[in-house]
Amino acid sequence: MLEVNFNPFPELITDRLLLRKLNHTDAEQLFILCSNEEVMKYISKKPMEKIEDAIDFITVINDNVEKNSGITWAMTMKKDPGKLIGTIGLWRIIKEHFRAEIGYMLLPGYWRKGLTREAILKVIPYGFHELKLHSIEGNISANNKASAKTLESTGFIREAHFKENFFFDGKFEDTMIYSLLNKS
Repeated sequence: MLEVNFNPFPELITDRLLLRKLNHTDAEQLFILCSNEEVMKYISKKPMEKIEDAIDFITVINDNVEKNSGITWAMTMKKDPGKLIGTIGLWRIIKEHFRAEIGYMLLPGYWRKGLTREAILKVIPYGFHELKLHSIEGNISANNKASAKTLESTGFIREAHFKENFFFDGKFEDTMIYSLLNKS
């Protein structure tokens, strides 16, 4: 079975990004991110309504890190590491199957700049080499063409398209599963 340990918290650095631990000073930016209708459009969760929702979310994320059940990084620009612009994480870790799901969100002002792709390309080797995952899954809305394109550009393969398998906000939605296997 997979053994996971996020202590000490692993900071990841790319050419433009610092992926660091979320803290309560990120609450305002996280609230801006998670209350944005465009960001939440394909997440299938209601947008946050108050700053306390962001504070609670940060607590849940950091509890998961402490329990070694999932990890979410604050995505920041290296030149401004105090300002959260998005999140990326590995969660729904299934230790007995060496598998995790990747998830990410980014503020619209940073879209179409390759930043999510850059972050994914840093999280993949962490997942495969440090965590020893065998596979990473992306579970996305079938309507989220940008996310599908980003996953495909980082090597993920679409494995499934489920028809109306997810019920949210009074309607059934299609989802797609992407997967990437550890070939090393």
